[in-house]
Amino acid sequence: MKIQIDKQSIFIILFSGFLLWTRVESIRFDLESGHTKCIAEDIKSNSMTVGKYHIVNPNEEHPLPDSHKITVRVTSAYGNSYHYSDHVTEGHFAFQAAEAGDYMACFFAADQKPSTIITVDFDWKSGVAAKDWANVAKKGSVEVMELELKKMFDTVQSIHDEMFYLREKEEEMQELNRSTNSKMAWFSFLSFFICLSVAGLQLWHLKSFFEKKKLI
Repeated sequence: MKIQIDKQSIFIILFSGFLLWTRVESIRFDLESGHTKCIAEDIKSNSMTVGKYHIVNPNEEHPLPDSHKITVRVTSAYGNSYHYSDHVTEGHFAFQAAEAGDYMACFFAADQKPSTIITVDFDWKSGVAAKDWANVAKKGSVEVMELELKKMFDTVQSIHDEMFYLREKEEEMQELNRSTNSKMAWFSFLSFFICLSVAGLQLWHLKSFFEKKKLI
């Protein structure tokens, strides 16, 4: 009985960590015709990311109207395109990020008269959450516990990579702070020098003026 409780406790702790460290973004938003809405996701280099989207039918008893079509583009922080679909009602994308940074998924609805509102369901996963564990289990013929251990291993690896990623960000911020402090010190010194120079010129000008007027 004691062994069973320990296993359950360990599984709960590991599973909780898995939930905390998987990155999942599932949202529903309204898109007005003639407008664009973009969603950003910070993705590390070499991380797997998958996404799927579809237009919500405003009237389930009837097919989607022709006006309910969208254009979707996914780009990296450097402007590289990873997915593009034009005039669609649904779609999906999957890729391995070649560069770290903010990836943008932009949704555009063509202009309509009168204006219409399109509701979009968008599910975006990256990192450990982006892996298709069901297919892994089928292909590898692994048991439930072994599959969970594989998930936990990938979670730990993801945490490890995230820590190094955050450390790199921290070093970049520290370098930026040092550079900013150095520039501010030079700027303060230059401002002080200019103020002294202006004060000196004013004193010289006043002294010359009073000497001409023979006041001193």
